[in-house]
Amino acid sequence: GIVTPSRHLGLVPVAERAAEAVETVERLGRLIVEAGDLDAVMQIAASASDLAVDAWAPELVARDQRPVVAVAGGEAFTFSYAENIELLEAAGAEVVGFDPLRDAALPPGVSGLVIGGGFPEVYAEQLSANEPLRRAVAALAREGAPISAECAGLLYLGQSLDGHPMAGVLDVVGSMTPSLTLGYRTVKPAAASWMSDVEVTGHEFHRTTVNGAGQPAWSSGEGFIAGGVHASYLHLHWAGVPGLATRFVEAAGAFADRCQVVSRSGRTDDLTTRAGEAV
Repeated sequence: GIVTPSRHLGLVPVAERAAEAVETVERLGRLIVEAGDLDAVMQIAASASDLAVDAWAPELVARDQRPVVAVAGGEAFTFSYAENIELLEAAGAEVVGFDPLRDAALPPGVSGLVIGGGFPEVYAEQLSANEPLRRAVAALAREGAPISAECAGLLYLGQSLDGHPMAGVLDVVGSMTPSLTLGYRTVKPAAASWMSDVEVTGHEFHRTTVNGAGQPAWSSGEGFIAGGVHASYLHLHWAGVPGLATRFVEAAGAFADRCQVVSRSGRTDDLTTRAGEAV
């Protein structure tokens, strides 16, 4: 009665099977209570000495304005590091979640976008059906907002995935393949962007591929940069790249300021508001 199903990239995420996952954890809890001596475990744990290092915490940055950074979630985008969000908040961003499967618009006032990993290939048809959000993401990208897209995010920003139209931000086409790409990469940015002057180590883990043209994101030739978009298969833990979250939030703040200046000039509406609406 204790099972965790798997598929082409490993375990099925809890976000896709919350009720079953909770039941599994409850069963595990009952087994541990019946078979283990919890009092002895607690006694042993209490005998441990204090850690010799401080617990990790992001460095806080004071800002007069907090730009809104939207982070994709829901069943199709389940892979992201909690510390990345903590770092964005510490760098002065107001982080707001959104679900590309269900939300018809981006959060109001959004000026930066983070689309992490997940299983868009499993939900390609549903993601494609949410045309209002696809157009809103494309509009935000056209205006030059900073956008970080990793793996699933790269696929979502392409023209299509397994024949289903996606956001159309990048001139690439994604598709499933029978082969697995897995490994660590150490690379540098291949062009100027908010992701500049750093050397990063991250990992790839996917059974999809993208075909298309554009400025590569990394020195390895992988990924794409277009305007404020930095998209690739590489998953990064931002705590390992000092200053990256601050740089992203600064780019989001600059975008928000530019949009407000344009709006006050009377030439157009606030661009971040327009991008957040179901166009």
